[in-house]
Amino acid sequence: MEWLTDPFQVTFVQRALWGGMLVSVICALAGTWVVLRGMAFLGDAMSHGLLPGVALAALLGGNLLVGALLSALVMTAGVTALGRTPKLSQDTGIGLLFVGMLSLGVIIVSRSQSFAVDLTGFLFGDVLAVREQDLVLLSVALLLALAVSVLGHRAFLALAFDPRKASTLGLRPRLAHAALLGLLALAIVASFHIVGTLLVLGLLIAPPAAALPWARSVRGVMTLAALLGATATFGGLLLSWHLSTAAGATVSALAVVLFFLSHLVSAFRHHRRARLVGAPAAATD
Repeated sequence: MEWLTDPFQVTFVQRALWGGMLVSVICALAGTWVVLRGMAFLGDAMSHGLLPGVALAALLGGNLLVGALLSALVMTAGVTALGRTPKLSQDTGIGLLFVGMLSLGVIIVSRSQSFAVDLTGFLFGDVLAVREQDLVLLSVALLLALAVSVLGHRAFLALAFDPRKASTLGLRPRLAHAALLGLLALAIVASFHIVGTLLVLGLLIAPPAAALPWARSVRGVMTLAALLGATATFGGLLLSWHLSTAAGATVSALAVVLFFLSHLVSAFRHHRRARLVGAPAAATD
């Protein structure tokens, strides 16, 4: 059993594990709504839209999280504003913001002498470099995400399944949508320096999507998604240690593997049930 415990006796791996677990819970809270509302493209666009703020912060020697937060606010405001334009589809607006923010970010980063290093860190993160202050920030982000999720649960639920009913019930769907975008931005900003913007979608989408066949409520999806994300974090760090692979990428890849396993087992279960139900009918005939 030493192979199972040895990696987690090292301090920086322990911090990586705690950081990954905190990120898993945050992503489960936001990612459940992303999956239920089919907002994966928006999540991808927002994660890459952080680049200008991160690049500018790196160029000026500022805090990368502050730069990421500012970019996330710009993206949130832009998506909200373009969503109210009647002659422009939401996907078109998101796509334009995505390309525009990404291009601006690359232009800013290209002015830096450490272009390759900065861009690699932004895209892939470094879960093994998590510090104690990062864990504190992630804990604060988790508390904020929990508060938004609890306070906005009813409005988010109505918005996900029947936006017109949300308006009828006085739940202010536009405000709820803006709050949901804020929750998504919070999850991405809190997670990008752990697993990077290319890989954050792995923890944001794969665990909730894997939980869907097994959970009977939105809260059930969130709970199971958090557990699956934590499992991917533990397993990914373990595999990364023994196989000498990139930790963040291994965590995200394992989350995607769990998604496929979940749906394969679910499909097998439904197929078996269908055969068991059909067997008595065939015997009767």
